[in-house]
Amino acid sequence: MNAEEDLIPLPAQEIPDKLYFRIGEVARVAGIKPYVLRFWETEFGGLGPKKSGTGHRLYRRKDVELVLEIKRLLYEQRFTIEGARKHLAARVKPAPVKAAARAAKAKKAQANLFGGDSSESLAPLLSKVREELRALTELLK
Repeated sequence: MNAEEDLIPLPAQEIPDKLYFRIGEVARVAGIKPYVLRFWETEFGGLGPKKSGTGHRLYRRKDVELVLEIKRLLYEQRFTIEGARKHLAARVKPAPVKAAARAAKAKKAQANLFGGDSSESLAPLLSKVREELRALTELLK
């Protein structure tokens, strides 16, 4: 059996506006058979539908979009499964952030939050919080 035999000849459909989709619905939208979806779940880590209390697979809209993207990569772009997996992984990875830039961003956020530009401006606030916590501890004893 080859990939073309796994396709169900249905016209392309839009994704219905729903929270969850069962495997048969996703198969119809994507134009593939349910066993292909179950296989793709084992091959693509990002494709992981939730299970209902009765064990049925429940796909979210983002899962359906991922299924359509996987189908496009495999059937139209002719990627191998490994190639499609690598392509998807490279696409979703955020650009690495340097530690210095991350620290500067955190310091700026801290300054905006507490109205100062250094940790020294936090000292009075922290002292007051400690005093209030001690007072509450005494009340609870």
